[in-house]
Amino acid sequence: MTKNPICEYNGATLAYIGDAVIELLIREALVASGICDAGRLSAQAQKLVCAKVQSDIAERLQESFTAEEEAAYRLGRNHHASNRPKSATAAEYSRATGLEAVFGYLHITGERERLLVLFETAYQPLLNTRAAHDDFISLL
Repeated sequence: MTKNPICEYNGATLAYIGDAVIELLIREALVASGICDAGRLSAQAQKLVCAKVQSDIAERLQESFTAEEEAAYRLGRNHHASNRPKSATAAEYSRATGLEAVFGYLHITGERERLLVLFETAYQPLLNTRAAHDDFISLL
């Protein structure tokens, strides 16, 4: 994909793509960690992609965003979704959507190296401790 101005995309579109990107990267990392049981893979992935975890990650990463990433984050965060999971507050869901928008933006613009740096910064500590803890939320 080519580099496009941020104004060509809305927050929902960026978050839609980012959600898929994050999910795939997490699934790949979990499989690479040696988990073979599909049920366990699914359960672990669901814990890592929940709005609460993504919200906490967004808060930690936000200060390292570039100006373009910050713009994508705001587009996603400010998108008013008609539904949100019961397990997250409106603020948590907004921050999580912002994080997904950043990952969507980086994917769409072909900035794979930056995308992987942010992913590793955000998720690698959680993935490294996966074997010892099944409650990722308590690790944030």
